[in-house]
Amino acid sequence: MENSDSLRLNVALLRRKVPNLTTAARSVGLRPATVSNLCTGKIPVGRAEVRTLVALATLAECSLDELILRGEKVEMIETGIKTLDLFAPLAKNGTVGLVARPGMGQLVILAELFYKMKKRGYANVLLLPEGDHPELNDLLEFADIIAYTIDEAYEKMASYDKGKDLIFTADRSHVVSGEIYQLQERLQNIGVENVTTILLDLSGEVVDEELPYGPLETLWQFDADLTARHRFPAVNPIFSTSSVLEGAHLDQKHFIIQQRAQKLLRRYRELRSLVTVSGIEKLPTAEVQTYKRGERLEAYLTQPFYVAEPFTGKKGESVLLQDTLSDVQKILDGVTDSTDIEQLDFIGKL
Repeated sequence: MENSDSLRLNVALLRRKVPNLTTAARSVGLRPATVSNLCTGKIPVGRAEVRTLVALATLAECSLDELILRGEKVEMIETGIKTLDLFAPLAKNGTVGLVARPGMGQLVILAELFYKMKKRGYANVLLLPEGDHPELNDLLEFADIIAYTIDEAYEKMASYDKGKDLIFTADRSHVVSGEIYQLQERLQNIGVENVTTILLDLSGEVVDEELPYGPLETLWQFDADLTARHRFPAVNPIFSTSSVLEGAHLDQKHFIIQQRAQKLLRRYRELRSLVTVSGIEKLPTAEVQTYKRGERLEAYLTQPFYVAEPFTGKKGESVLLQDTLSDVQKILDGVTDSTDIEQLDFIGKL
């Protein structure tokens, strides 16, 4: 029997065939959250109900064989950003959606990604939304291609060095119109397949929608509580997810550490609300250790960015995934229990 871990949804096909997936999913009795979790791999295809898969194939007017990809590994782009690489890795040649309200730091993460990807030989493509958006100015210096229309983006990407990996970023206004899907299909038709797409929403409306960008390989959900407490990058480690995390695609060590870290942070968040109201002395003795380890892990996941150096005065840090995994394991196992939390704040590796 085929290993169900090696199955995944053909998200690119779904994007092309069913532009407004939220409405379409509801119309056939599917929950948008279920569809989203299947696309990012939070729910493995092997555990999906058959009727769900049949309904998706019907919506996309394709066969189940076309909808379900077998044995194809989703490659990860290592970003050097600890919380992203650990909890929601960037899927190469996939589509990532950023869910944030203005002021949560999504543009700083984007600028940092542009900076890092440029260093690694990627070309950054920025499709500007209509109107005046001064908040995007920091991205412009790291962009290799700047386009003002979908057609201009297509022409420039089509004529760019074919061997070059591209990071293509666009605002949600282009998603709503369906133009992004058409662009992706046009590029594939001429053999340009090395494009990783990043979708953001400058208006902040995506926070209130279940499936704001349609199907995604990677979802980065930003967190109001982390933002308010200046724990940057403020990406939620529990609700952010990626198809790279499906069993067949992930190194077993990464998977186990990621699951343990999520479990600790989930419990830490529950205990935090008690501590905020009643103080740490009201926690049961058995929970104090959990709370303090969660606190240390949350501190460790903050990170100084290269693009923020002029504002923070802290030197930017990039951390290899293997170092992140090793460090997080130490925190989970209690090796850092006697380390001051301040020593873990905004560092690179331990």
